Amino acid sequence: MTGSGDAAAARDAGTPGDSAAGGASGGSLRAWQRRALTKYLATKPRDFLAVATPGAGKTTFALRVAAELLADRTVDQITVVAPTEHLKHQWAASAARSGIQLDSRFSNSTGGTSGDYHGVVVTYAQVAAHPTRHRVRTENRRTLVILDEIHHAGDAKTWGDATEEAFGDATRRLALTGTPFRSDDSKIPFVTYEPDEAGFPRSRADHSYGYADALADGVVRPVVFLAYSGDAHWRDSAGEEHTARLGEPLSAEQTARAWRTALDPAGDWISAVLRAADTRLRQLRASGIPDAGGLVIATDQERARDYAELLEHIAGERPTVVLSDDPQSSQRIGEFAEGTQPWMVAVRMVSEGVDVPRLAVGVYATSASTPLYFAQAIGRFVRARRPGETASVFLPSVPVLLDLAAQLELQRDHVIGKPHREKNALDDELLIDANKTKDEPGEEEKSFVALAADAELDQVIYDGSSFGTATIAGSDEEADYLGIPGLLDADQMRALLRDRQTRQLADRSAAQESAPAPAAVAERIATSDKLGELRRELNSLVAMHHHRTGKPHGVIHGELRRECGGPPTALATADQLGERIAALRRR
Repeated sequence: MTGSGDAAAARDAGTPGDSAAGGASGGSLRAWQRRALTKYLATKPRDFLAVATPGAGKTTFALRVAAELLADRTVDQITVVAPTEHLKHQWAASAARSGIQLDSRFSNSTGGTSGDYHGVVVTYAQVAAHPTRHRVRTENRRTLVILDEIHHAGDAKTWGDATEEAFGDATRRLALTGTPFRSDDSKIPFVTYEPDEAGFPRSRADHSYGYADALADGVVRPVVFLAYSGDAHWRDSAGEEHTARLGEPLSAEQTARAWRTALDPAGDWISAVLRAADTRLRQLRASGIPDAGGLVIATDQERARDYAELLEHIAGERPTVVLSDDPQSSQRIGEFAEGTQPWMVAVRMVSEGVDVPRLAVGVYATSASTPLYFAQAIGRFVRARRPGETASVFLPSVPVLLDLAAQLELQRDHVIGKPHREKNALDDELLIDANKTKDEPGEEEKSFVALAADAELDQVIYDGSSFGTATIAGSDEEADYLGIPGLLDADQMRALLRDRQTRQLADRSAAQESAPAPAAVAERIATSDKLGELRRELNSLVAMHHHRTGKPHGVIHGELRRECGGPPTALATADQLGERIAALRRR
């Protein structure tokens, strides 16, 4: 094994850690890291829980602790437990830059590693598969166990039990998390709980550094949420058609159906939102962030591929697609992180801890709505590299998401036995049921058919406040918000959004004074109704063609555009839509 002198050198030189965390190069630590390190070294605790917002530098802090404990021989080896395979290798790379060598390819079958390593990196699943193996390793040498995103030890009882069994005899345990814990009835191993005001056991962090603190320190980017509403139209199992508007008070079932319809790759809503997000990304790249990247978070693999087809048409370049069953997924993420390609589309693969610092624009095109998952997703866009960089996240105007966006700065602990969601809020189980594929062939289209959805920029959420009033996608008012400069500090962003809102209201007031005659308004409404009817007919035919051929909706739309010419469906004229309908009928 490499001597502790290497670790001491790392301690003296500082630990670069993950590039997103920053703040530790050249021997420097961020203020919160120094405070946490001072507290840790002064108290010498066996267990220590550090809660820090994504992008703040938890990896850097943990590796500095590891270097100190190796240098003074408090421990002989390090074990890092990470949530995913990708993060194993990311941890090993960060540790290597700080002089700590960790084996990220350690396997349960061999049970050992080279003496050149200071320790190993494993996943929670690896530990759960053979906890005894890891307990023996921990008992044989004085071990520091770093439990990255410790809330995963509460995801399943087997994971929690295995983690407790494997590392119960560890010399030191350092637990890290950057996202809010969810409420359930399973305590997380090695976390201290104390009664809250209502008597429920609540987790207690030894050091906390929230998003609000990090934003004030300039450690993370400000996040601007652009929420899109619109009318969604679908058919139920009885053949009845329904229309509901995203963002308006709806039942849980209506919200789930409208949400799903909006995310349908064949509909106009997602096309309009992707186009707006690409416009925003181009603005950032042209105004001071030339390598800014965008990420679309999809619900499932089929939709991810469909969204990629749409983005290829919109952006003129094929996005990187990252799927969970692709053995090259980690490599694809790494290549995207190091490159300048504009877009990546992923299904749950780019989640907590994944280091892609240049991500600045996101599209939340998934039905997941837990505080935990939302915070993990938004955490991919907050990693600051230099002063003034901002992040923009596009999302459906769904109450539960709007609430989470407005409460981004809220600190949450793990509470045992207390619901984490209001009683009437939308349940993820309902969304899952609304989106899952039934076992019986053809049952899915019988039970639910997404027909059409249009998009409007409903509001802009920043710092817990809402700006703007509803405006249709593609309007000059929308362009005002999409064209906000990319390099602004928090106060400048707030002032600019207020200015945009004031201008929008003034322009609308002036427009009302010079409103067209009723006949002109009626003609405009008639045109809008006709276009909507044609889009719904086209989308229904595309859905039928999809079920006959298995081709994704986006691919079929792309074929029609190449065959008939013209822009995407959302921008097509009545004549162009009619040509595409006729082409599909001929097939």
